Amino acid sequence: MLLIGATGVFGQRIARQLAHDERFQLTLAGRTLKALDAMRVELGDASVRTAMIDVHASDLPAALAAQSPQLVIHSAGPFQSQDYRVAEACLACGSDYVDLADGRQFVAGIGALDARAREAGRLIVSGASTLPAMSAAAIDHLRDRFASLDEIEHAISPGNRTPRGDATVASILGYCGRRVPIWRNGQWQYAYGWLSTKRAPFLSAGSRFVGICDVPDNVLFPERYKGVRSVTFRAGLELYRLHFGLWMFAWLARMGLAKNLPRHASRLRRMSEWFLRAGSDEGGMVVQLRGVDHHGQPLHLRWTIHAGAGDGPQIPAIPAVVVARKLADGELMQRGAVPCMGLFTLDEALAALSSYAMTTQLEKLDA
Repeated sequence: MLLIGATGVFGQRIARQLAHDERFQLTLAGRTLKALDAMRVELGDASVRTAMIDVHASDLPAALAAQSPQLVIHSAGPFQSQDYRVAEACLACGSDYVDLADGRQFVAGIGALDARAREAGRLIVSGASTLPAMSAAAIDHLRDRFASLDEIEHAISPGNRTPRGDATVASILGYCGRRVPIWRNGQWQYAYGWLSTKRAPFLSAGSRFVGICDVPDNVLFPERYKGVRSVTFRAGLELYRLHFGLWMFAWLARMGLAKNLPRHASRLRRMSEWFLRAGSDEGGMVVQLRGVDHHGQPLHLRWTIHAGAGDGPQIPAIPAVVVARKLADGELMQRGAVPCMGLFTLDEALAALSSYAMTTQLEKLDA
């Protein structure tokens, strides 16, 4: 198994999960051999190998083919600026493929490779991350309680001390102040990235401000959950100074006064780290569903997962791990190119997270 982006924020966590797992011969891949070798030593698994692979290089198909992988996990974002070259190279060399993309167009468009993947007998999976993989797993877990599901509203907020990478910052900056398609009141409308701010509850982390984001769920969920009239996703930062600093950039972008914000991702990420001593290492996700139960009564459920001890990044890392293990165990027979929805259950994901500081809660609220 080949892990691209193995030294990144999420790649490191995936590597630690899959090293020492007898089901895999793990190869850490990326652009810097020194960092890959350091990661291999840290893992303490003599069977782990390293490989220099640049997803933007012209020789990518040959580089992948030389590794003869059965599965490639691609965690080297941001994906908003990428095409499907890695997935196509996997099809060319006979490998399954899983990525951690969170870009709306990237994940929603993966079906363009479906016919080729089916013909090759391979599984191509996009979005094996918090969105849409974990959010869909949570909704699927609760869906049967509703006779009709009318509204999905969910949000995430990381702890301020949680490690962040340039790719994550760039993906957020890419939609700040830009028009975002939103399914609201049974029709497509538009909002603006990181605006439409409100508070959302996050268990012991308390309520935090969150703003509209451009994510795969926005366009995938209205189709997956037939009859739902509204789907809204927001995200926020724990520190007001950082959340509303980004809010200001979003307004500047909306007014046309800030151009190409993603190119400033590295600089802004470093500036945000000036405040690492503030805030906490606690974050999480909240999913709220509203509709009608099987007795014709209004039903409002809220499911929350809380991450402590800096373990928040394990949540977006775990879907790829679960999918990889299910493929290795022969439990995933599906073939084709699909967004990562319905490939694992919420219970399977939570079992894989059981060794981390995670708490979940399900509440029935007044409708």
